[in-house]
Amino acid sequence: MNKLRLITGVFSFYKVGKKDFNPIFMLFLFIYARLRMKQPNNPLHGITLAQIMEELTEAYSWEYLANQININCFKKDPSIKSSLKFLRKTPWARKKVEELYLWTLKKNEDQD
Repeated sequence: MNKLRLITGVFSFYKVGKKDFNPIFMLFLFIYARLRMKQPNNPLHGITLAQIMEELTEAYSWEYLANQININCFKKDPSIKSSLKFLRKTPWARKKVEELYLWTLKKNEDQD
């Protein structure tokens, strides 16, 4: 969400009839409420790429990851640090890693 939309939302709320509140106080309340909102349709909300890579490497070997996702950072001298560096620069590879992570979560839920 961009800052202009955030500020516009606060001031439109302020004009509705809440004139006894300070606009800056209302801005902080609005920002706090937005930060506290959950994203129920986004299973990756709040999970960092580093956490995803750590969990995948604990669950699978580097060889398995290289077979599932054909990228060199999993094949040649693999490490979490080098993988993170590559995945942050390459959206298509990151998407595949996230899909594998979601599949792993679903598989683990089915086993429970």
